[in-house]
Amino acid sequence: MTNVAVRMRLLQQSFDAFDDAAATLLGLNRTDLRCLDLILANDPMSAGDLTRAAKLSPAATTTAIDRLERAGFVTRSRDTANRRRVLVTSTPAARAAEKEVYGPLGEAGTSALHRYSEEQLAVIIDFLDTARQVQEDQTARLKQLPARK
Repeated sequence: MTNVAVRMRLLQQSFDAFDDAAATLLGLNRTDLRCLDLILANDPMSAGDLTRAAKLSPAATTTAIDRLERAGFVTRSRDTANRRRVLVTSTPAARAAEKEVYGPLGEAGTSALHRYSEEQLAVIIDFLDTARQVQEDQTARLKQLPARK
């Protein structure tokens, strides 16, 4: 099992390195990249939903949206059904950046998975679901501990 844990740690490090490279390429910081990813996945997204999904304060969310708007990746508008609600929508520039950054990654990943049988893919999916649940459980555990000063 130690080999699996080591490879999981290396995988996490590779995700972090990719996110750093993507953020640098797009002229964003990691928080803004995470917000943009959430918006792209839930387009359009209310500012409040983004606050909750990104686990940011409302002020930090507003700042991230401001920066994404200045970068040309999102626009803001009032929700016609609820004028107090602000909707954040990705722009064509954001979709182009998504395609440039994540398109080749998705294609390479899909190509690499062709070497596995359907049964093996089922085991991989089960492992990934289990690993995500462990990660979420441990995140919740850490949030219960007092922060060190």
